[in-house]
This record gives sequence, C-alpha cells and structure tokens, in this order.
Amino acid sequence: MTVTTTVEAGSSAELRAFLHGLPGVDQVGAEERAARLATRSIKTSAKAEAIDLAISMVDLTTLEGADTAGKVRALCVKAAHPDPADPGAPKAAAVCVYPDMVGVAVEALKGTGVGVASVATAFPSGRAPMEAKLIDTRAAVQAGASEIDMVIDRGAFLAGDYTKVYEEIVATKQACGGSVNGGHGAHLKVILETGELVTYDNVRRASWLAMLAGADFIKTSTGKISPAATLPVTLVMLEAVRDFRDETGRMVGVKPAGGIRTTKDAIKYLVLVNETAGSDWLTPEWFRLGASTLLNDLLMQRRKLTTGVYSGPDYFTLD
Repeated sequence: MTVTTTVEAGSSAELRAFLHGLPGVDQVGAEERAARLATRSIKTSAKAEAIDLAISMVDLTTLEGADTAGKVRALCVKAAHPDPADPGAPKAAAVCVYPDMVGVAVEALKGTGVGVASVATAFPSGRAPMEAKLIDTRAAVQAGASEIDMVIDRGAFLAGDYTKVYEEIVATKQACGGSVNGGHGAHLKVILETGELVTYDNVRRASWLAMLAGADFIKTSTGKISPAATLPVTLVMLEAVRDFRDETGRMVGVKPAGGIRTTKDAIKYLVLVNETAGSDWLTPEWFRLGASTLLNDLLMQRRKLTTGVYSGPDYFTLD
C-alpha cells in the first residue's frame, strides 16, 4: 500500500500494514531533541517578530458549558483587535467555539478577516453515533464556520480499528464540503487527543491516518485531557507532516492545543516548527496555537518590547 492508496481501493489489512510499517519513534531521541530545541535563545528583534507571529497563529478559544453569546462576542472583539491601544497589533487567526455559538461569532467577526472555528463530532469525547457527529458538523458549517475541529474515536484507534477512524474522518471531511483529495469547504482539523494515545508510535500512526483520510490540519488535543500539547508529541507530528509532504506533495497543518500559556511556551513551539518541518509551516495557514489565556501573555510581552514598560494582566481583558 502506498500513501496515495485509499481504503476503498485496498483493505483494512493493507491500512494496518502501512501504519505499522512506519518507522518507530525513538522516544529518548524525540524527548532529547525537543528539550534541546526548547533552550534556543531568541534575541530581542527576533523575539518581537516571534511574538507577532505567535499572536497571528492563535485560535482564541472558549469551550465551556457556561459560554454565553456575550462572552463569545467579547472574545471576537479581542481576536480582531487584541491591543486596543495599538491598532498595528496582529489579529488572531480564528475564534474557536461550540457549534451553537458559531452564528454569534460569524456575525461579530464579519469583515475582520478572523476565521471562525467550531469543534464538532461530539467534542471532546467523540462518543456518539456517526450520524449525530455529521449533523453536528453540518450544523456548524451551515452556520458559517470556516474551520471544523473534529475528534477521532480514540477507542476505535486503540482497538486497532483503523478503518473505522479513517472512514469517520472521510465522512466528516465530506460534511465540511471537501474531499480526501482537496476541494472547497471548511478546513478540517483532526484532533488526535495524544494524551490518550499512550505512545509516540501511536501518535505517528494517528497522524498519518488522519492525513491519508484528508485532514487539512492535525491537532494534538481537546484541551480537556492531561497531558495536552507537549513539545515531543508536537515534534512527532511535525515530522509526520514533513514526511507526508515529501511523499505526496500535499501540505498539512499542525495545531498544538492545551497547556500553552506563556510567550516562552509559544516561542519554543515556533523554534520546533522551524527546525523540524521548516519555515514553510511558519504561517497561520499551516500552524496554529490553540489557547484561551496565551494571548494575554503575548500582548503583555509585546507591550514591554515596544514601550519598555511591562503592563500587568489587568491591562488586557482576561479570558
């Protein structure tokens, strides 16, 4: 089985053979490399550029049962105008909400250029009948979501039922208005929930499985499970998208999400991207940071670099 063969053209056995034929991940090597890259020193001018880049990559997120239309509107204002005192500050990439809040976000962000992402497919557990997952997805797309963040069935993946996971991703991609081989429609981010996949080898297999099924992005986590995003896991996923492009010519984005709270954290991920996948991925089109509080720290650090004065957390709205 080659990387361009679909399940329909082959079999479950071929898919399993391909995924288990991928090179194993050197756990010690991956963790040591991620730790080494995390120590890279970033100078002042480069730090300013990195902060602006990180802001432009943020998917500003609110995924709480207590979310209200007012909270979502306030978050949208912040995403479009992060620093009210500095109109030159970059805007966030997208606002990520539950499907029932998509319409509110779309209206609030009209004309800003900020995208609207929606979690779907029975987020965060993924435990629902397939038709319910597709209804969830279609509702978000019809309400105007430009990006869908779906969760895979981790139980099926860990049980070795790769075909079920593959087919659910393909069906969700179609519900987004796209197909395995591209096409128009909402971009599909596939959440692997790496904290539940146990091993780096599973992370690599799940990454390839998602990309083979048509994912536009692969995403680490829902943010509801610990551990969420980690540097070594993201390293494995970045290696996967790099190798996938080498094999197929198609680029797939990466989105670490959950636990990324400080400017130092964000810059570590940017270094990891540049040194692993390459500079082609250093744009909001191909790399995102899923976060709810990270933007606050990025803005505080940005203000310190531009004015020399460190503003406290009360200077910006807290999320």
